[in-house]
Amino acid sequence: MKRTIVSVVALAAAAWTSAAYAACDWKPERPVSVIVPWGAGGTTDTNTRQLATMLQQKFGVPFNVVNRTGGNGVVGHSAISRAKPDGYTIGAATVEINTMHWFGLTDLTYNDITPIALINQPAASVLVSKDSPFGSLEELLDHARENPGTLTASGTALGGIWHLALAGMLNAEGLEAETIRWVPSEGSASALQELLAGGVDMVTPSLLEGKTLIDAGEVKALAYMSDKPSEAYPDVPLTAKELPSGWTLSAYTTISAPANMPEDIACSYEAALKDIVETKEWAEFRAGLGAPVVWGGSKELLDLMTQYDEGLGSTVKAIGMAKGQ
Repeated sequence: MKRTIVSVVALAAAAWTSAAYAACDWKPERPVSVIVPWGAGGTTDTNTRQLATMLQQKFGVPFNVVNRTGGNGVVGHSAISRAKPDGYTIGAATVEINTMHWFGLTDLTYNDITPIALINQPAASVLVSKDSPFGSLEELLDHARENPGTLTASGTALGGIWHLALAGMLNAEGLEAETIRWVPSEGSASALQELLAGGVDMVTPSLLEGKTLIDAGEVKALAYMSDKPSEAYPDVPLTAKELPSGWTLSAYTTISAPANMPEDIACSYEAALKDIVETKEWAEFRAGLGAPVVWGGSKELLDLMTQYDEGLGSTVKAIGMAKGQ
């Protein structure tokens, strides 16, 4: 059986100069709405809120974060796409823009937004509670293989990237996607609370979304779905080495805008975000999360979205969950 593996896409930083942004001088004159398609408390929300604060400082007008959850990410992403492209609505489009249409949840794709900048690209993980009987990913998968359907997992909505991380891993390892049953949630924060409450057996968010609970000893990290060690947790086993399939998967978070945003406005946001990402304040914020600084400009982001859409589409088809294609 052919095993589908989606690898983390590495982006080289573009050699931007101040001259490249010389004509990017648009500035908002009233409050800006920043739409987050996922719930408060997760990585997407946390990073976006910090950027909104720093954009507010830079431009001198309020940048108000609005969590528009629901529809497995469709509600928030649709709100970003359909807003007036006048610069007063931007949003944290995430990797789900490359998956929702494959699951038949919406016709919306990455072509329906204006990509501005990549700000985060975290790999998935496998987290269990401190009282879990499983001490390794191998033990967990062996149990699932012998007792299909008895274990449950969560991390996002049905069809979200953390669901795809699990379903794709199971497929790559020769198991049906339903071998471990998925329990939908509004995001990683609520899924982790469900894990602590004993409502699910495992969660598959980014490793750093579990940082507080890992550091407190409430959660155990069994695996990191990457081929490179985490800077914060270098001892967590890599799926690329632990699994026969070598399965890896990362998500991404962007700052994007409604479709057809004028170039001068999009360019101004890209320039402002580039300046912010290069500050000591942003570096310290990311370090506090245990995460590296990530940057990709609009051109790099569009390339990333294009590659992910094809790769993730192949994975959704491989696990038998593609609809309307």
